[in-house]
Amino acid sequence: MPASSSGLPYWRLSGYYFFYFAFIGAFSPYFGLYLQSRGFSAWDIGLLMSQMQLMRLFGPYLWGALADRAARRVPIVRLAAAMSVIGFAAFFFADGFVALLVAMALMAFFWSAALPLVETITFDHLREESARYSRIRLWGSVGFIVAVMGTGALLDSLPLAALLWVCLALLAGILAYALAMPEAPVHAASGTSVAVGEILRQPRVRALLAACFAMSVAHGALYVFYSIHLAANGYGKTLIGAMWSLGVLVEVVFFAFMSRLMRRYSLRAILLASFAAAVARFVMIGWGVESFAIIFVAQLLHGLTFGTYHAAAIAAVNRWFPGRCQARGQALYSSISFGAGGLLGALFSGWSWDALGAALTYSVSSACALVGLWLIWRWVREPDDASGSAAPAAASA
Repeated sequence: MPASSSGLPYWRLSGYYFFYFAFIGAFSPYFGLYLQSRGFSAWDIGLLMSQMQLMRLFGPYLWGALADRAARRVPIVRLAAAMSVIGFAAFFFADGFVALLVAMALMAFFWSAALPLVETITFDHLREESARYSRIRLWGSVGFIVAVMGTGALLDSLPLAALLWVCLALLAGILAYALAMPEAPVHAASGTSVAVGEILRQPRVRALLAACFAMSVAHGALYVFYSIHLAANGYGKTLIGAMWSLGVLVEVVFFAFMSRLMRRYSLRAILLASFAAAVARFVMIGWGVESFAIIFVAQLLHGLTFGTYHAAAIAAVNRWFPGRCQARGQALYSSISFGAGGLLGALFSGWSWDALGAALTYSVSSACALVGLWLIWRWVREPDDASGSAAPAAASA
């Protein structure tokens, strides 16, 4: 959808999402394989990859608080993009575990700062047209698919070290769109300002954040070891890329229809369906990897376990953290779920992969999703969730 008469910078925002998630599409599925090719153990790989989650634990909130107070987000987004390029360039020179750990931590600290701020910038540009968020965000999923498929095909014919050049080029694309991104006036909510601490005392908010934490723990083994799991069972890199792309393709479909789903179903109903799908999905991945049909169906469930889940979660955060609390609300969501939850999931799976095996590791992932399902069922109950008009039809990250 092109820019509206209100001056929405549609393509500049969409381009940023495209390159941001294209980087994830090249990095997440294949960097573990790259580290494995350099002789690192499962624990080493889990620890190195967990730096992305560790920095998301506190980095986004620090940057978000600074942006809320300064009411200027774009300069921080640009700084984060530039420093991410510099940090990742260190991978070309890092030799040994400690050097790689430092390089990963540096890159992740700045890279983690950007997305929550871009989310708030996007919502402030959209203002009363928040239903169009999914139409912007879906370009991130398109970028992921292009990167994961293209990188997989490339690495079937080139050494895994070529991955570093692909990732660096995509980070440069992020920087280019960050430089082109326009600032948006902070959209202050009407009425009395609410303190973040007061918002966090609400049971629905605590339950949602705890459930999001559990969902990210559940996804830890997926993001760190899914490609390794498939490769160990005879899947080639192109097919591995196709499996990642399949999941994100379904995610794109859900994003395209998310505003309709949110008008028809409550946030609670969407979240319950998403967590239930995650319970089933991780059992299928852990125990059914030898069956292509089971893995295929499991990847179709990604549309629910990430697409609709993230869409509903970020919509709730956008609603429950109003006005000048929004950047900190999005940062808390990112820090608690992708940061703390992702960190624990990555570290646990790094230990359990060798100690328990793939099947039991993914069984634990399923159990974590079940905990999140219970939290949503028990605590996220409110009459105003029942209508789409009450829900800010934002969709997804």
